[in-house]
Amino acid sequence: MISERLLQFIWQFQYFDKADLFSSDGELVKVQYAGHYNTNQGPDFLNAKIVIGKTTWAGAVELHILSSDWKRHKHQTDKNYQNVILHVVWEKDDSNGNIPVLELKGRVSGILLRRYETLMTRSAFIPCENLVSSVKTITWNSWKERLLAERLMRKAKTADQFLKENKNHWEETFWWMLARNFGMKVNTDAFEAVARSIPVNILAKHKNQLQQIEALLMGQAGLLNEKSNKELSKDGYYTLLQREYKFLKEKYGLKPVYEPVHFLRMRPGNFPTIRLAQLAVLIQNSVHLFSRIREAESIKEVKNRFDATANDYWHYHYKFGEAGSFKKKKLGESMIENIIINTICPMLFAYGNYHNEQKHKDKALKWLEHTNAELNNITKGFSKLGIENKNAFDSQALIELKNEYCNKKSCLECGVGNAILKSTK
Repeated sequence: MISERLLQFIWQFQYFDKADLFSSDGELVKVQYAGHYNTNQGPDFLNAKIVIGKTTWAGAVELHILSSDWKRHKHQTDKNYQNVILHVVWEKDDSNGNIPVLELKGRVSGILLRRYETLMTRSAFIPCENLVSSVKTITWNSWKERLLAERLMRKAKTADQFLKENKNHWEETFWWMLARNFGMKVNTDAFEAVARSIPVNILAKHKNQLQQIEALLMGQAGLLNEKSNKELSKDGYYTLLQREYKFLKEKYGLKPVYEPVHFLRMRPGNFPTIRLAQLAVLIQNSVHLFSRIREAESIKEVKNRFDATANDYWHYHYKFGEAGSFKKKKLGESMIENIIINTICPMLFAYGNYHNEQKHKDKALKWLEHTNAELNNITKGFSKLGIENKNAFDSQALIELKNEYCNKKSCLECGVGNAILKSTK
């Protein structure tokens, strides 16, 4: 059975035989403009222009599978539907009064209907994986641009929400988002809570004292609370940070963070202690960080600014009180690119969108083009199908496609799905 959304798609793009088109009353129908698709309350298409018989009508078009759905949905008593000039249906099974009815059954390509059924019923990595190779490169390129813009706009909403909460403080917003990024998936919320608990103006006051910045971050993360641990009591650096934190906590009246950090099921290099130590160094080396990023001309400048290595203590530790072999805890290339993808470019895009300055949005897109592609199950899945994934521009677009379209089987809203459905090959 055809779906109402597919019927809307067919009408929107006029994918039906329009030769000798007559209403159920026998009047000739010519579609001058199908109308624009309405996602809000009311008829499916607005501002349509239809010639029925010898009269040209302007108004709304409503679509249903069966003509009897008009009464079933009680449109005859709904004032929102008083401007409907044409009732388009798949099959006419009764009359709805004075509104002309146009039946489309028998006028739609069987190929389109069969392909749609295949897309909706197929269980695979993506619904169209057996057909996707037929889609032209130009279609892919334009659709990727749209997907990336949608993804950046969705991520920008997080920045917009933060701005509302901190009275449009862009540096504060960047600090919150950067901290979230450093928390990785496991500690995202905890790191954000730590960032929110320590305003950037407090951090700026201690930018010349790395141990004090580290004490603030570790303390607010609940990592300096141990009192009766023999191993920690022997750790001079831990007790030093404890003293610093106790003083700073009282000085600034800091409130404890109740979101715990986690160490389980993660690589030691991603332990919250290491990420907070690296974040402390980044704070020490960068004042007004987001302003400097906005002023940067190249992605290389940004990467140099994020060249941070945790202090010497962490060369021998992953956790307090547990010494190990020497290894510098440098912020790696992959982590820096993760920050560019998930924090820097979305923030630049949000800034450009907020201030209506296209140059910042363009810079975000350009930097993604010059950042290595993400390699994960989603991008690998597309690569197996021959879909190009040459940089972060591509990978972010493909992730958006999989999560927001393929997984939801929103093929009718997808540029690739549209190309497949309308193809006669």
